[in-house]
Amino acid sequence: MMLIKLGRSPDEVITVSPADDARILRRIDLALLPLMLSVYFLQALDKATLSYASIFGLIDDTDLVGDEFSWLGSIVYLAQLLMQLPLAWALVKLPIGKFTSAMVFAWGVTLACMTWAHNFGQLMAARFFLGAFEACVGPAFVAITQMWWRRRHILGILTSSVSDREQTLRIGSWYCMNGLTWVFGSLITYGLASIDSHLKPYQIIFLFFGVVTVVVSGAMFFWMPDSPTEAKFLSDEDKILAIERLRNNQMGVMSREWRYAHFFEALRDLKTWLWVIMIFCISVPSNGISTFGPLIIKSFVTDPYRTILFNVPVGLSHVLAVSLSAYASMKWKVKGPIIALLCIPPIIGFSILLHFPHDVEHRAILLAGYFCLSTFTGITPLIYSWSAQNTAGDTKRKCTSAMVFIGSSAGNIFGPLLFTPDEAPSYSRGLRANIAFFAFVLLLVGITSLYLKYLNSDHAKRRVALGKSAVILDMSLETAEEEDGVQPDDVKGRKAFADITDLENEDFVFVF
Repeated sequence: MMLIKLGRSPDEVITVSPADDARILRRIDLALLPLMLSVYFLQALDKATLSYASIFGLIDDTDLVGDEFSWLGSIVYLAQLLMQLPLAWALVKLPIGKFTSAMVFAWGVTLACMTWAHNFGQLMAARFFLGAFEACVGPAFVAITQMWWRRRHILGILTSSVSDREQTLRIGSWYCMNGLTWVFGSLITYGLASIDSHLKPYQIIFLFFGVVTVVVSGAMFFWMPDSPTEAKFLSDEDKILAIERLRNNQMGVMSREWRYAHFFEALRDLKTWLWVIMIFCISVPSNGISTFGPLIIKSFVTDPYRTILFNVPVGLSHVLAVSLSAYASMKWKVKGPIIALLCIPPIIGFSILLHFPHDVEHRAILLAGYFCLSTFTGITPLIYSWSAQNTAGDTKRKCTSAMVFIGSSAGNIFGPLLFTPDEAPSYSRGLRANIAFFAFVLLLVGITSLYLKYLNSDHAKRRVALGKSAVILDMSLETAEEEDGVQPDDVKGRKAFADITDLENEDFVFVF
């Protein structure tokens, strides 16, 4: 379409030089990443306001009893679960930038309205709509990442160990915002709670972050393009190059066409279900600790303001875990083993929290155990990246993302229910369950890696049967002269922009 618009042949061979590739990547990063990081930071922060509010009297002021506070943590993810399949359709059919910004605006308004929620019913209603509107951010950002960035960066022979630097790094960067939420959110909350006002501290927190979210949604509406062909920060020539540099992804860009065959293939695909179960098992402890973590700290750090400040080093450890896991994934060119390694410290941490009494006397060892939990934050973005980079076909990509986020939402619903205020301060049931979930993830990682190896072997056999080479050469960034020395059947990318799935495309190579 862009070639025709510029009066050029649609059959023209486009070559992207390394210099152009680096230049366009910088422009994409500068234009899109600040928006994505800001929105994801606010999403994590807006959900975390509940745990901050619990420290400043929300539970007592709204007369919450039994597991009602647990349900306030879970209802957000129940709403997100219900929204995933409609969102999968919407992200295929609607302009992704405009749609996402509208949802950001709606959740900002909802959070601000929570200022005047005074009982369990009102809080539940507000939290439900907060979750419904926030539900689009994760799937939309995965789709945007697939639309703009490569899943691989290093040239050469394309094997299962090829680097997947661009997408992994970008997904890891916006997921790092969860950790920065604990850092800056805690500091901002500390300041807001110190304001002398007729409003309660938690009401000020809800109102402030709600208004900030509304402002950011306006910036996103005007600056986030719906596709590379609609990017105002790229010239027409650069738009062509931005699309061409994605050829190696073998995923296309977008089609705005809903394909039921892709939908049903996503439902039948074993690897999709392995990632759904994996993300469920990680999300159970993730939201349980996110919701009840400050209360666990409060059991041996009695001052609410000190409890808030203790979240700062916890947040820094989250950022460190996500950053180091993303770097390790790029360095060693694998994801499964990294996920397995990240499961070990939380198992140790939960065991410490389970074994020692939650009192001031054991504060040091309990804090050490609590910090061990931080590595779990590096697992979730690796699962998102792992699933996204191994799925092709526009409708299938959106459906797979929806299924993975349904698994995440289901785990986040279940997680806080394992912890109830009645079990304070030990929360032994939740801690035992979380140990079991992390152990199960170790098993799932092994099964998934073996299955991906089998799929690569099967695709190699299919290529041979079609008269192609079993090994594919990635030549998309080479010069025309260098491409002349390669047999046409050895050149990868002929089906790169066809809207076909990873299982249909024998040239697709799965990454571990």
